Amino acid sequence: MAYKSIIAGAALIVVGVFGNIVSDTGSITTLIPAFIGVIFVALGVAGRAKPDLNHHLMHAAAALALLALISSAGSAIGRSSTGLALFTQLATVIVMGAFLVLAIQSFRAARIAREAEAASA
Repeated sequence: MAYKSIIAGAALIVVGVFGNIVSDTGSITTLIPAFIGVIFVALGVAGRAKPDLNHHLMHAAAALALLALISSAGSAIGRSSTGLALFTQLATVIVMGAFLVLAIQSFRAARIAREAEAASA
């Protein structure tokens, strides 16, 4: 799951940097997906470096993904975004939604494996 966190973070960094380059506004808000992406990459790298903490770090990543998904979707709907802003918000929603689905599947599989191991012991 740590590798998936790194991939999701890299995707968000690309979205943020792309939005910043294309927008020509110089606004720091175009880099919000990139800032979130940096956190995801850091959580993924830390999870790979410290396997004993990976479980907790990936739960933190899942919580952050949910928060980013809700805030990006809310911003897109609440502000009636158009153009590039809508693209970056929807890209963030898609990347975070996909990561969240993969995280939930991974957490469920780990729980089932733990329960099966406990039952066989």
